[in-house]
Amino acid sequence: MIVKKLHDSGLKSEHAFIAAFASIGLSLASWAVSVKLEAAGLERADRWGIFVGEWAPTFFGLGLALQHYEQGDGNPVYADDPRVQAAAH
Repeated sequence: MIVKKLHDSGLKSEHAFIAAFASIGLSLASWAVSVKLEAAGLERADRWGIFVGEWAPTFFGLGLALQHYEQGDGNPVYADDPRVQAAAH
């Protein structure tokens, strides 16, 4: 499982959430820099901002998956489901 491997390698949910917020700031910064420094115009700046801005939901999703894994003692999907807990006993 990917989330388990990422967690075991030291990646925590806080890291993913920090990366998500940083990507939002980086998106704004890349748009602003592109508008000012590139001669390609506003359309190119918009593309840069959107490209970097699409990273944020990915990092937020990864952060949620890691957070759920961290709280679920190894069962990232159904840790709190009483039906699963009853079946395990």
